[in-house]
Amino acid sequence: MGRPGFRRLLGVKFGIFPAVLVLLTQVAAAQTPSRSAPGPEVRRMGLSKVGENTLLTMVLDRRAEPRVLSRTVSGKPQLVVEFPQARAGRLPARLEGDELLVEQVGTENLPGGGVRIVLDLYPDQPYLFWRQSRPGSAGQTIFMLGVKADPAAPPKVAQMRPPEIPDSSLNPGSGESELWKKEGELVAPPPAPERESEPYRGLPPPSAAPGSFSELKHLMPKAGALLQGLETDGWRVSEAHNYDRPGQRFSRDFLLSNPRYPELAVKVVYLPANTPNTPNIGIISLAIENLNSEAAGRYRNMRQWSFSRIKQEYEDIGDFFEDALKPLRVKLREETQTLALRYAPVLENFVKRACQDPKVAERVMGYIKEKVNKRFEGVQYTVCENPLVLLNLVDFLYIKVYYVDPR
Repeated sequence: MGRPGFRRLLGVKFGIFPAVLVLLTQVAAAQTPSRSAPGPEVRRMGLSKVGENTLLTMVLDRRAEPRVLSRTVSGKPQLVVEFPQARAGRLPARLEGDELLVEQVGTENLPGGGVRIVLDLYPDQPYLFWRQSRPGSAGQTIFMLGVKADPAAPPKVAQMRPPEIPDSSLNPGSGESELWKKEGELVAPPPAPERESEPYRGLPPPSAAPGSFSELKHLMPKAGALLQGLETDGWRVSEAHNYDRPGQRFSRDFLLSNPRYPELAVKVVYLPANTPNTPNIGIISLAIENLNSEAAGRYRNMRQWSFSRIKQEYEDIGDFFEDALKPLRVKLREETQTLALRYAPVLENFVKRACQDPKVAERVMGYIKEKVNKRFEGVQYTVCENPLVLLNLVDFLYIKVYYVDPR
């Protein structure tokens, strides 16, 4: 019936070959490893103060919406921002807070993938928060979380007084709350009877005049080498202030100046323990704080703008941050870098005396010498852990040292 060889050839061509082709395709697909697209990258993060708002700003390489939740851990309120399946870029492990609402900001890599940013908030400070996402340049996304004090909340009772012995007849049950509920209203507890308090152990001895290096060395013995070096280099205490209630909790701060370095300032803060089994904390920072330039003046002024003022000048707060503050921050980084390199021996000696390790000073100067990237507003580094030393390259450059003294 015709040409059987030709029909067999057609069978191979149009019957067997497609089946073989499908089989080969399936085998190749099975052998090819599946590659899922990588998640978004959280590239940068910074904390700033704009008017009445404390802003946490994050830059991502693409659009991603995080989960934002509030929680309390060990009695401490927190705001948590989570980006599931995201990757962490060049993010600092810790950011210093604003000393008003946010104590600190920490970053975590989640076990199953993702990035978590935790804002530790100060207790007993009512707050409000808002969130906003907006497109950035080159397909990036800018996510902002704003936190501000709740103006409708009742004023909080001073927190710096020592804990009183609870009186069960006045406050049955707890005795630890600063504010009591009475008939549904939040009211202050009645004043405790006056009691003779123990002498405050943080007060300087009679031989140490208040506002002197002798007092500083008495308050922070662990910082003795650093304080002695500052005094030898010609730094003098120009201001000293008291806070809280003398004899109970008596915080002190000092401002040191040196006529040879008019743009620099050394700030010292001493925070004594307020409750049992907590340490005294001393903080010493060297900052390029007295920078007197046009950009510095404009930046200081714009940082004080209220939210209503910002809305008058810009369509939203994101535009204010991106178009106004960011260019000034880059300019400040360039100006403070120039000054830091001019005063390099001062900065190096400060770090060497604080850490007793010359390698830490070399690391600090290496970060400072890096070329300013105009895409970044700056970054904060942890350069030493004992004592804790932070190098801040956001806004005005500073080096901050934390001393913990159990006494």
